[in-house]
Amino acid sequence: MISSIVLAAGASTRMGEPKALLDWGGEPLICYQVNQLAEAGVDEVVAVLGYRADDISRMMRQLHCRIMLNARYQMGRAGSLRIGAKAVNRDADTIVITNVDQPRPASLIRALLDAHADGDWLATRPAYEGQGGHPIIVSGKLRGELLAATDEQEGLRGILREHANQVQTIPWDESCVLDLNTREDYERARPQIASA
Repeated sequence: MISSIVLAAGASTRMGEPKALLDWGGEPLICYQVNQLAEAGVDEVVAVLGYRADDISRMMRQLHCRIMLNARYQMGRAGSLRIGAKAVNRDADTIVITNVDQPRPASLIRALLDAHADGDWLATRPAYEGQGGHPIIVSGKLRGELLAATDEQEGLRGILREHANQVQTIPWDESCVLDLNTREDYERARPQIASA
């Protein structure tokens, strides 16, 4: 069982509008993310919403995913991670964790899932020129730690640091570090949509 958590609760203050609703190849970014996860072979998608959750969930009506609400999204990302971890299937062997502002094609997700399945790693992630990328694949064994994640301990980053010797890194191109934080980031990234 492969589950996934899409973190999409933030207020997108630097972008100026909800990142989940940005156009990405003719569909809202959140829809692109959910569809790519499904295409990659993920069995279950849990999307954690917060800011403007009603507007975003309306765009997701046709998608096969569970929507969870983080009413306290202003309190930090770890809260959304905990909500997502609680919602995923308890029997999940593997959990894909991604942020809505980091669009990734099914080909990358599938490659990471295959690499993760080939070993006995607690986590697998892509990297470009030494910089850790996304999404991050974690073993279902870490679900308890995800449920206890705090922003004070740096959430998922802290968990990965705790198990650094059991994290597999897969070299990839610069698409694995794409992050849409600002309008400028988004405009720069739009040419990549065609190849995504």
